[in-house]
Amino acid sequence: MPVPTRRRIPQLDPDARALRDAFEKQGRRPMREIGVEAMRKVLEDVPHPSGLPEMATAEEHLLNGPHGPFRLTVHSPSAAGELPGIVYFHGGGMVLGSNHSFEPLARNMAHHTGARVVAVEYHLAPEFPPPAQLDDAWFATRWVAEHAGELGILPDRLCVAGDSAGGTLAAGVCLMARDRGGPRIFCQILVYPGVDRDLGAASISEFSDAFGLGRDDVLFLHEVARAGGPEPTSPYQVPAYADDLTGLPPAIIAVGELDPIRDWAERYAERLRDAGVQTTITRYPGAYHGFLLRMDFVARGRLAMAEIAGILRAKFAHPLPW
Repeated sequence: MPVPTRRRIPQLDPDARALRDAFEKQGRRPMREIGVEAMRKVLEDVPHPSGLPEMATAEEHLLNGPHGPFRLTVHSPSAAGELPGIVYFHGGGMVLGSNHSFEPLARNMAHHTGARVVAVEYHLAPEFPPPAQLDDAWFATRWVAEHAGELGILPDRLCVAGDSAGGTLAAGVCLMARDRGGPRIFCQILVYPGVDRDLGAASISEFSDAFGLGRDDVLFLHEVARAGGPEPTSPYQVPAYADDLTGLPPAIIAVGELDPIRDWAERYAERLRDAGVQTTITRYPGAYHGFLLRMDFVARGRLAMAEIAGILRAKFAHPLPW
């Protein structure tokens, strides 16, 4: 007679649990109840952690994109010579966030990978309805590729990266670059990316009230980002809608075990592999949506960054074959 097995119930790791408890003491509320403007202020007002890696330089560039001017910040861990480059798109559901609020993640990425990280402060919805965010991401990526020499970036080591909605943008840019004849992207780094819209995914139900992001938060951000328009149908906006994933850059994907959009990332990774794209995906036990943004507090975030950087550094040193 077979011995019944007990299913492990996912639990937040101790660091994340302590962070959640601290938020709940302050009266954690759903995003829908807080509202967009208040959420933006909360993100902007979070003090940067002490001990952030120092950058050799941090240069600002103002681009005149298709929806008006927007800012890039180039975080350089070293001032000497040409370095690999990472065009980074911050998270926030296309609605929240800025280069300031996500600066800790960008600086840690630059420090650990040894790359110049170009953070893109794309226009936010609903003030700028989709696909403005993708348009800015595409414009910025092409601009960086065209000005790689001036920026001190190795043109054959240019990556894109993003967390959450930023991961959606990074994946979309890779599809656009493939379909439009460049620029060549060396690697895509997708951190708990929102690459799908499937609200029937099992993880959406299982972690519907999760810390960091719940099902209603996903719905709310989608509603606000649509800005009264229709659901997006373009695979550039929703990469999981792409019929063909062949010919895309190698992918490094990280996702938390207790993330409601975990299944989106894992299914996308499986499809990339099936399409012949070299793909590394890691599910971090006990981790929630957004855990890399609090690397100062959450050890899993530090581990994920170290592992992503380790893979990238090895590939930067020996780029062929992937």
